[in-house]
Order: sequence, then structure tokens, then C-alpha cells
Amino acid sequence: MGSKANEWKLEGDYFEGCNCDSICPCIFLQDPDKGFCNAVVAWHIEKGHYQQVQLDGLNSVAVFVAPGNMFTGPKLKAAFYFDGHASEEQNDAMTKIFSGQSGGFFAAAANLVGEVVGIKPAPITFGMEGKRRWLQIPEYLELEIESLKGNDPNKDSLVTNPSFTVAPGYDPVISRSTKHSYADFGFKWDSSGKNGFYSRFSYGP
Repeated sequence: MGSKANEWKLEGDYFEGCNCDSICPCIFLQDPDKGFCNAVVAWHIEKGHYQQVQLDGLNSVAVFVAPGNMFTGPKLKAAFYFDGHASEEQNDAMTKIFSGQSGGFFAAAANLVGEVVGIKPAPITFGMEGKRRWLQIPEYLELEIESLKGNDPNKDSLVTNPSFTVAPGYDPVISRSTKHSYADFGFKWDSSGKNGFYSRFSYGP
């Protein structure tokens, strides 16, 4: 496939929450501290395009269920929600990017996934203010995180140089969820009070 045909770029803000205690050992390729990891990852695309399709301002959410170590297996199950405001063309573009069909980070991440249990459009609310990030999909998902305070209140507490992060090139800000509940596709959990991370992101093929 020519580079023109596969030309895309996304940048913006991401955050996540999981059921591990702070700090989630999965980012150093270790076993999750409960033996399994249920994670929700949210992206707000500030600027983005796939070929000629503009993706500015859209949101995307992925839910990952890891029954063990997500890098050595068994493989993950995943579900995706794309912005209900997206057109069919935008939906198609985001599916190609986030499923890994268009290369880049998501192509590598797709190798960890054994089954995509579903993809659906949804009314996604993504919010950020100061050191807080929040996300809501009515009926299915609520996630709100806040960064942990370090000794210097003016500095973020970061994980520097992790082995794996959802936003390569950015050190994640160490956070904790104040709310984290999910129920859909036969999965249900409440992981409030557990690990969270956030940072900027930038992806391309």
C-alpha cells in the first residue's frame, strides 16, 4: 500500500483507568497485580485526519480485558466505542486506525488482542480540567481520574521511560480513579479507587 493511501495522523489527549493498584505493573511488562487487568482507555482527538477525512474533535474509547499478562498471554478481549457524532466516513476511518489495519502503534497493539467482542457508536462525553479527566457513556461506562499529588504541587508525578504506554513518547501522569464502572458485552466491574494515567498522544502510520 502506498504511503499516500495510508496517510493519517492523530493527536490530542488520552487517559485510562484499570483495576490495578497505582502504579499498574503492566506498563513494565509485568503481571497485573490482581492476576488480570480490566482497562478502559479514552482518546480525545484534538487534530486528526485519515487521508482526506477530518477527525478533529472526535472521541474514541477502548475496553480491554486481560485474563493474565497482556504481553505473554492469554490474549486480550477488546471492545471499541466511536463517537456517536461521527459520520459513516469518519467511523470507517477510525475503525481502520484503531483496529491496527493502518499501521503504527495500533498495529503493534492489535497483536495483543485475541478477540474484538464489539464495535459500536456511542454518545461519549470526554472532559478535562486541571489534573482531572472524566468520561461517560450513558448506561455502559463512567470513568473519572485525578493525578496523585507529589511533594511539589506544581509538578506532575510521572512514570518516566516505561516499557509500554498507550501514548509512546509521552511519560504518563500517575493518577487514581474516583469513579470507574463498566457494564457491556457481558463484562461488568467497579474499579473505583484504582490506577489511572493520562498524557498527550500523537500517532501516525
